Amino acid sequence: MTTRPLQFVRRGQTVTLHDVPPDRTLLEVLREDLHCTDTKEGCNEGDCGACTVVLGEAKGERLKYRAVNSCIRLAHSVQGQALWTTQDLLAPDGSLHPVQQAMVQCHGSQCGFCTPGFVMSLFGMYQNHVVPGRSVTRALAQQDLSGNLCRCTGYRPILDAAQTMAALPRVQVNETELLQRLKQINQAGQGLEADSAYFLPNTLSELLLLRSSHPAAQLVAGCTDVGLWVNKGHRRLPKVLDLTRVAELRRVEVYPHHLAIGAAVPLTEAFSALVADRPQLQAFALRFAGLPVRNSGTLGGNVANGSPIGDSMPLLIALGANVVLMSTRGHRDLPLERLYTGYRQNLMAPDEVLAWIKVPKAVPQEFSRVYKVSKRFDDDISALCLAVALHLEGGQIVRASIGVGGVAATPVRAGQTEALLTGKPWTEATVQRAMRVLRQEFSPISDLRASNAYRVQVLGNLLQRFWLESQGARAINLESAGLEELLA
Repeated sequence: MTTRPLQFVRRGQTVTLHDVPPDRTLLEVLREDLHCTDTKEGCNEGDCGACTVVLGEAKGERLKYRAVNSCIRLAHSVQGQALWTTQDLLAPDGSLHPVQQAMVQCHGSQCGFCTPGFVMSLFGMYQNHVVPGRSVTRALAQQDLSGNLCRCTGYRPILDAAQTMAALPRVQVNETELLQRLKQINQAGQGLEADSAYFLPNTLSELLLLRSSHPAAQLVAGCTDVGLWVNKGHRRLPKVLDLTRVAELRRVEVYPHHLAIGAAVPLTEAFSALVADRPQLQAFALRFAGLPVRNSGTLGGNVANGSPIGDSMPLLIALGANVVLMSTRGHRDLPLERLYTGYRQNLMAPDEVLAWIKVPKAVPQEFSRVYKVSKRFDDDISALCLAVALHLEGGQIVRASIGVGGVAATPVRAGQTEALLTGKPWTEATVQRAMRVLRQEFSPISDLRASNAYRVQVLGNLLQRFWLESQGARAINLESAGLEELLA
């Protein structure tokens, strides 16, 4: 079984590579096949950002730019896209791009190993945010560089560079020429190939037909988990079915009472839709991995993977989300928590795909929060995640919904605690009783991230924080505590 030729645009030219295995990563192609050694291999698991590159994808008459981790991105997933590494930023006369010049001026490179990754994240920021009359704020720079680690702790000059690059002479990408080349590649590559080892269907009907014909093919939607299986688990993938080009699944559809988020919607856009409906989720959304991971990964992939420490599932459970499973036989709609049957196991049939996540819209009576506990504030995996949504009327709890991650083999609903809260007055006494029940409801394991005792204690503490926030308390978490509050 072979793959179709891999084609993408680099330096304004179409790159064509033959016989690229379906499980070969983009980083391997860049460093070993194209000898682009400027793109570094650091952690090889999407944590450090040394391997960051920027992809450009056609969105109507413009390009959409995304900084992504090339180490956990399968090479064939960039078919028909534009790609930049640091080598591609120099002008024909050898002059530096503004992001590179800013790094030089601000002394942003220390040992230099992480520098190419930072430069590419800055380039993505430059393309998406730098326009005449507007520069990058410090806060935006910190957000967009959250997926890049500097082991020399040289962050200040790098943040200075982010704010400096807009003041340098503007350099623009020739999007008209790039879009024409991308159009040529994508038109030539349309249609199903029954003998391919890497499938990139464009429509939902194509996806379902391929899933029915190739039930053993590995489904991918961004590869942020599958890339780890390849790099760290040394798993081989003879066939891959990539759903990220399926037009119907790349949309967020807004209905009167719910949002329907397609399984191919990147996490960046999925969280943007959730935050638009519930602004209080903003801080949590920015802590879901670093930006390059959110740019690649999808909400559908996170849910389908079903990791017990996946951050999105406790939130979605608390919000009452449903998933829609589809096959050529039809579809079924079920509560998200019913999807899982065991550790990283679910009830999807071999010919089914997870197509949509349906999230009820916020209502005026709702008070909801989600809390992530991890060793690092940014770009880290949870030790524990708790999401709570209460519907309050006249000081009474009409409905309680609680999702928890990191306490069982799957993301779970705290049914006993929900039952205790429902119908009770929303008072401190009720909260204290609920804290005791919540701590007794689960028996989490001890591992490298946290002990059983720590997780049990923190579960109750987070519910107390939820109570305090419902009463208007501030300066009780890093998101809301400013320097003035901490020094008061």
